[in-house]
Amino acid sequence: MATETHEAVGEGLADAMGVAAHEAADAAPGMPQLDFSTFGNQIFWLLVTLVVIYFVLSRIALPRIGAVLAERQGTITNDIAKAEELKAKAVEAEDAYNKALAEARAEAGRIIAETKAEMQADLDAAVAKADAEIAVKVAEGEKVIAGIRENALVSVKDVATETTAAIVAAMGGAADEKTVSAAIAARMKG
Repeated sequence: MATETHEAVGEGLADAMGVAAHEAADAAPGMPQLDFSTFGNQIFWLLVTLVVIYFVLSRIALPRIGAVLAERQGTITNDIAKAEELKAKAVEAEDAYNKALAEARAEAGRIIAETKAEMQADLDAAVAKADAEIAVKVAEGEKVIAGIRENALVSVKDVATETTAAIVAAMGGAADEKTVSAAIAARMKG
């Protein structure tokens, strides 16, 4: 029974608190932004805030932003001008390089032609010298051969004369040296 009394008191207290809270909620106006009685004040402060923001932006923030944008545009313009100048210099350097390369190739071709001509002249001189030396040696060789041939003919005559005299003597005859020499000379002529 004591438990039932406590439960009845607890329920009565909860109902009393719920009713008081509900009445307090009905008496409160809700969100202050939606309270029509304060719209005038809210509009005034909204306008004051917008004017302050406008002056802060127009006098401080926007000039700074404009200065930064102008500086960036100037930097970009200067960089583009420098890039075009460097590009023009690069084109000039490339033209100069190509010209120097063409001149170097022409000079190399000229040097090669001169060197070939000098080498050919040296070769022709060496061939002419070798031909002259060979001609001299051939002439000397022909003289030696002619001398050997002459000596051989003389030796053949001598041997033939001695042999003929020996054969005629072996056959029992007497050989006249003049007759034998004349017979050998006639035979050698053909």
